[in-house]
Amino acid sequence: MSFRERAEIIKTSCLAAGVYEMWFNTGKIAAEAKPGQFISVYSRDGSRLLPRPVSICAVDGDCLRIVYRVAGAGTLEFSKLEAGDSLEIQGPLGNGYDLGAPYASKKAVIFGGGIGIPPMLELAKRLNCEKEIVLGYRDELFLNREFEKYGRVTIATEDGSCGTKGNVLDAVRENGITGEVIYACGPTPMLRAIKAYAQENNIQAYISLEEKMACGIGACLACVCKSTELDEHSRVYNKRVCKEGPVFNAREVEL
Repeated sequence: MSFRERAEIIKTSCLAAGVYEMWFNTGKIAAEAKPGQFISVYSRDGSRLLPRPVSICAVDGDCLRIVYRVAGAGTLEFSKLEAGDSLEIQGPLGNGYDLGAPYASKKAVIFGGGIGIPPMLELAKRLNCEKEIVLGYRDELFLNREFEKYGRVTIATEDGSCGTKGNVLDAVRENGITGEVIYACGPTPMLRAIKAYAQENNIQAYISLEEKMACGIGACLACVCKSTELDEHSRVYNKRVCKEGPVFNAREVEL
């Protein structure tokens, strides 16, 4: 069940260049939120009708945290808000990670890349299993220290400034990382490579797709991805990232 409400902002800060966090006081949404889901955040500027979808980074009691990158006018507006301000939000939305699945107790490799790192924090917290956490950055790090509470963290950076020079799979190979199930969120090229790696090694993989959205509730079909199965809603081989996703079994989608 999702809710729409005006939520008070209780904390904001800049975590890295262009990357910000925001904490909301929102009991109903926080109580229902699952790792991998997202909220729609509405601008206070009436000329911006469509909300910005932002993944849920963490839940703490009645408080919900998002971490986002400034990418346009809407997110730039959010970055200038302070504690005591409020925003209209709706959520939780989408299909998150299934913590009750048979694989949930297996040794997990959690991959996060770029702004796909934040939604993996709540998953790392809630998964009750052995965890290898592999985080990929272009350069400046953020949230990596917080992941260390939940598993062994391995870092890859494109410029080699920290950890393995290269991508997350380079880090896996360099450090001999293994697991029985994969959870991943990040840019499409990263997810495509992880899906191929999972298939080659016969590992179950669940991936969270990044996609531009409009309505956020599955009505407009603006965020469809290619599917290996016939979609009951559209009657074509598509799935709605905002509704059936953003989390999918990697075998269900074409990247």
